[in-house]
Amino acid sequence: MRNFVITVNGTQYEVAVEEVAAGAAPVAAAPVAAAPAAAPKAVAGEKVAAPMPGNIVDVKVQAGSSVKKGDVLVVLEAMKMENEIMAPRDAKVAQVLTSKGAAVNTGDALVVLE
Repeated sequence: MRNFVITVNGTQYEVAVEEVAAGAAPVAAAPVAAAPAAAPKAVAGEKVAAPMPGNIVDVKVQAGSSVKKGDVLVVLEAMKMENEIMAPRDAKVAQVLTSKGAAVNTGDALVVLE
């Protein structure tokens, strides 16, 4: 049996894989605890948070980008509607804390502005 760490939608899981002989029925293995995911290093600045729970369908900026007030940072789908999360002021993007496909809750930090 070999252990592997895989990442699915940003979450890491440790899995055990066993090779079986051709025609042999696989045997269910005991579940293995998920590997702890490394938290992104915190950066000082103004956090732009999700106003509602939903799924991230697009990230329009990257760390180091300059944005103007009203520029779209992230597109959040909630209740089958796409909501543009915009920059509250002119700033430089210090860190992007989310990714396309991520599920977020109300108040989750999406982007940090300098």
